[in-house]
Amino acid sequence: MLLAIDTATRQLSLALHDGQSVLVEYSWRTVNYHTVELAPQTALILRRAGVEPGQLKGLAVALGPGSYTGLRIGLGLAKGLAFAHNVPLFGVPTFEVLMRAQSPRSERVIALLTAGRGRLIAAAYYWGGKAWKADGAPRVLDWATLAADILEPTVICGEHESATPDVMKALKGRAVFDAPAHSLRRAGYLAEIGWERLQSGRADDPMTLAPIYAGQPQGMSA
Repeated sequence: MLLAIDTATRQLSLALHDGQSVLVEYSWRTVNYHTVELAPQTALILRRAGVEPGQLKGLAVALGPGSYTGLRIGLGLAKGLAFAHNVPLFGVPTFEVLMRAQSPRSERVIALLTAGRGRLIAAAYYWGGKAWKADGAPRVLDWATLAADILEPTVICGEHESATPDVMKALKGRAVFDAPAHSLRRAGYLAEIGWERLQSGRADDPMTLAPIYAGQPQGMSA
């Protein structure tokens, strides 16, 4: 059984994967209550699945980009479980989790995470034939800058709910906003990635695994 933990932004998600299916998945929006909510909800999904922490075979955690507090809390819980129960730990970039849900398409995709104070973390991707490939490093910007930069047909996914009617009007004909349900960053996808790495034996060192903050390079694996 593998536990996936994503606390990169105010959108939190947890999942349990048994190698064949996602047994439990729970996603919710928090108002900066990561510390209060994460541990009880993790205990709840383990209890619902009848799984003790010592029975876990792996842990996957979203590494960022994201909020400093959210990443620190999620990684802290994952490391604590890894050390306490000698469980392999797998750190996965947040955008990789989000892009895992995107179907192949010819248009460029821009994935978004909220960064606070009206800002966004944006990462552009193109379909490389077998996987989504990063088109440059993630950037921290505002909606006006993002809208001005989009000059070709583009699909926008992820945390785009802060787009105002004026922004959507400015992007009309150049960008399509993915449906909210399809843009939801789900820990089930994080768990799938973690399980693949568990099977390949590519675990991270809990002592050195660190968050990725906005502006640090990270991309998709082939």
